Amino acid sequence: MGAQTNTQRSFSKLSKSLPTLKHLFDHDPFTNKPFGLTNIVLQDEILSIISFCSSMALPTTSHELKRFKLTHLFTVIKTSKKPLHRDVLSSVMSLISINLFRPLPPPSPAFPITSSTLAEENEVVVCSTIPSLNWLQLEVVYDILLWLVINIDTQTLEKHIDKTFLLGLLSLFDSDESKERESLKNVFHQMYYKFTKYRSFMRKAMSGVFLEYIFETERHNGIAEMLEIWGSIINGFAVPLKEEHKVFLKRILIPLHKVKGMQSFNKQLSYCVYQFVEKESELGGFIVRKIMKYWPQANSQKEIKLIEELEDLVEKLDPKLYRDLALPFCSHMTKCFKSLNSMVAERALYIWNSEAFVTMVYSAMEEVFPVIIRGMENIITSHWNENIKELAHNVKAILQEMNPILYHKTLHQNRFKYFEATQIHRL
Repeated sequence: MGAQTNTQRSFSKLSKSLPTLKHLFDHDPFTNKPFGLTNIVLQDEILSIISFCSSMALPTTSHELKRFKLTHLFTVIKTSKKPLHRDVLSSVMSLISINLFRPLPPPSPAFPITSSTLAEENEVVVCSTIPSLNWLQLEVVYDILLWLVINIDTQTLEKHIDKTFLLGLLSLFDSDESKERESLKNVFHQMYYKFTKYRSFMRKAMSGVFLEYIFETERHNGIAEMLEIWGSIINGFAVPLKEEHKVFLKRILIPLHKVKGMQSFNKQLSYCVYQFVEKESELGGFIVRKIMKYWPQANSQKEIKLIEELEDLVEKLDPKLYRDLALPFCSHMTKCFKSLNSMVAERALYIWNSEAFVTMVYSAMEEVFPVIIRGMENIITSHWNENIKELAHNVKAILQEMNPILYHKTLHQNRFKYFEATQIHRL
């Protein structure tokens, strides 16, 4: 019995004397002194973790253990007082690559990624709120990668992160796991600012994804996240804007307004567009005209989003552009005023609460009054929704107060033209 107790004490002393993985990371990796037992334990423990966590075909019962080991590795890395040895860093980067770079499942045809139907979008959201076992492990891998990008010097990281690695990350934006896309966005964003020599390449690579989405597939999960990165990039553009940056606006941001699933990334897309207008206000007129060109024909939710975006754009425009833009813009909005979809018509009519829009109308009253008044008369006499009719009466009151003489003159001319048209029709 006494011998057994002594043995237990000996093993206890031995286990306490063995260096931990954290201690090994804190050990100077560039010393010329032999590592001895320290080196053996370091290699064994690191290789054991990496070997175990590099397997993507673990049984379900091992998933929690894998997450535990990854978390342990991350804790050691981020609490280390000494720089990571180059061999250790290489092994960790290998672990990251093996876990992150995997084939993504194809999008389910039952739930299109950019569906414009609210029911389908709700289905996707409900499913994505339940974290998968795989994501619980990947989350730690992304945390490790983000920590390395933030804390390791650029020159050292560039030995492990090249264009192939960046393209691999970019492909993961199509993941159907929203939490993964959020983590990926943070990592990719940090890399953009860390690796200045790769910035042009990263912009072109993202542009390629956008172009494929717009003109070929119209299916991608990560458009919103990539646009969010672009919003920050555009914010950092110097003025005057380079031609390549304007090309991105014209060939990618504007055409993104025409895709069916625009509602899923409208907020991020609008922010990118606003950034361009704030940097060069003369681009505003071009943007407004192009958005009107891509107007949807049978998608009321998309129409409402675009009306909101146009209203915000008008408020950001240089007032010098109002007069030239007034007639095409007011003609377009009048079509929205008359929409048989009451939600579209109501949202469009609320644009009269915008001081900028009223100023635009005032800047070109002679041209726009006939169009708007004719539209209001049409609503009052033939629209099916009483609330829309009431709003049309309110608009007429605004116009009459704005310029009573021109209002009555235009009203009389419109009614006379209508009378003439009916007489000709009878003949």
